[in-house]
Amino acid sequence: MRKIAVVPFLFLAMSLMAQRTISGTFSPAGNYSWLIAYHLEPGGQSYIEDTAINDGKFTLALAENSATGIYRLVYALPQDEFYFDVIYNGKEDIQLHFDASKGINFSASEENKIFNRYFRDIHNLEGEIVRFYSEGKTNDKGFKKVRKALKASQVAYEKQSEGMLAQHFIKANSPYIPLNNESLFDYVKNRKANYFTTLDLKNPILQASGFLIDKISNYVFTALPMQQMDPLETEKAIQENVSEINEYMKGTPAGFKFHIFHKLWKQAAVNDYNILSDFIYESYLTPLAEGTNHQNVIDEIDIHNRLRLGAIAPEIEWRDGNTNKKLSDLNGSEYYMLVFWSSTCGHCLRDLPELYEGLNQRSNLIVVALGLEDDDVRWKIESAKFENFEHVLALGKWENEYAKLYDIGKTPTYFVLDKEKRIIAKLEDSNAVIRFLEEN
Repeated sequence: MRKIAVVPFLFLAMSLMAQRTISGTFSPAGNYSWLIAYHLEPGGQSYIEDTAINDGKFTLALAENSATGIYRLVYALPQDEFYFDVIYNGKEDIQLHFDASKGINFSASEENKIFNRYFRDIHNLEGEIVRFYSEGKTNDKGFKKVRKALKASQVAYEKQSEGMLAQHFIKANSPYIPLNNESLFDYVKNRKANYFTTLDLKNPILQASGFLIDKISNYVFTALPMQQMDPLETEKAIQENVSEINEYMKGTPAGFKFHIFHKLWKQAAVNDYNILSDFIYESYLTPLAEGTNHQNVIDEIDIHNRLRLGAIAPEIEWRDGNTNKKLSDLNGSEYYMLVFWSSTCGHCLRDLPELYEGLNQRSNLIVVALGLEDDDVRWKIESAKFENFEHVLALGKWENEYAKLYDIGKTPTYFVLDKEKRIIAKLEDSNAVIRFLEEN
């Protein structure tokens, strides 16, 4: 009877011992309140667990059968900006300390310790080679010393990480090491030519990580010719790198490729590389979207493209008495402004009078005010107070075609256009509008 009683107790103990945790501290403690863990997959991620951060401390309990690989820990919004990644091998608990100004430090998990030390040391050693060139040094003995240290460090870390997930990343990151003290021009050329020698884009472990997108992004946007280039030439050179990446990704899953190109598109868009972002969108994202169930991303990009700075404002048509009018037909002014508001919006009813008064002396501006309304009763009363505006009744409120066309999520929203009706600013209150017009 005693043996029967002991068996389930032992199984319970073994089960508890098998459960792993990711725990640690955040600093400053008061700045953080929650944490979400995702398991990264090629082209995406899956939710694992979430927990509160109390007084800067947290513990994530992982199920016994939790998948190994890269885990993304998100600690603030937006999620694609405020996160860090850890390696979970299923064999170790992970303990860490995260400081927003200093980064992440591991107190438990040999795998993560080696991973972090490797990238820190290799970064510093590569920095010495870069400084050797940037300072114009020609000392061959000094160069050989740095080169030897870099090679020895790479070999040592590959050996230390044998049998670990970390080794996939350490080998993939193996830097270009010159055989001799070559010129800066040759070093840059050879570093680019050897960039993918050890970086296998078909490796599923690398695909399920942020490491690979960072490496690809670094190549696309920084592996550029050394000569001076104007903005257009720069975009063309980056575009050639994107085409190279497409060749390297042949044979990889479509979802993974979509994920990579979407990240590259975002970076191009943030840097206002419109030619480049349009190239990525048209050449890669659109063809890949249909087979990967990413139409929502395409729709978001369509919105971005038609409303980005420099784009011609989408057409608006309305009837003023017996006259049909169009935004594109308005002329004779240096600036135009679209105001999306509602007579049932309290903030609008406070903001628009201030705007109207602030613009009263401006003769170089035509304002088109679109009232997002359920009916015209209050709109007639309120719109009459702004007699110098062109007024458009947009029934259906948020479902109105112009609210959707201009992706309106709140009122008031202001679009400032130049004389060619190109969008030059999107603003959210009258003070910002007046300040913008005074400065331009």
